[in-house]
Amino acid sequence: MTRWRPLPDALPREARHLVEQLRALKDRTGLSLAELARRTAYSKSSWQRYLSGAKQPPRGAVQALCRVAGAEQARVLALWDLADRTWPHGVAVAAGAAEPAADAPPAGAEYRRWRAAALVSFAVIVVLLAGLLWVLPVGSG
Repeated sequence: MTRWRPLPDALPREARHLVEQLRALKDRTGLSLAELARRTAYSKSSWQRYLSGAKQPPRGAVQALCRVAGAEQARVLALWDLADRTWPHGVAVAAGAAEPAADAPPAGAEYRRWRAAALVSFAVIVVLLAGLLWVLPVGSG
């Protein structure tokens, strides 16, 4: 079992509960962070940030850990949903926490807004293309 450092005091109760559950799942796997990284699409340093409470884990990371640990995803994802509402977005929770990379996907509510904007943009493009195809003359045979 891993000896975990205390979670940051600034971490809200819901986020703290999620991280504690993720830590328990990670311990249940018996894997090191490097081994966990090899079995998921998330790096060792990302797992360090997620399990220290320094950064909110993406929903996909929670799903990946559940799969590796053989755990029920629905319960843990419900905890993620609760934590997502309270997680201090845009602020480093732990002192000295690394800022996310510029090309890192947005997390939580920010991701949902980004996804909605992308879907609307796609729909507009489809409508414009459909209109263009409507007005183009059909070749005579």
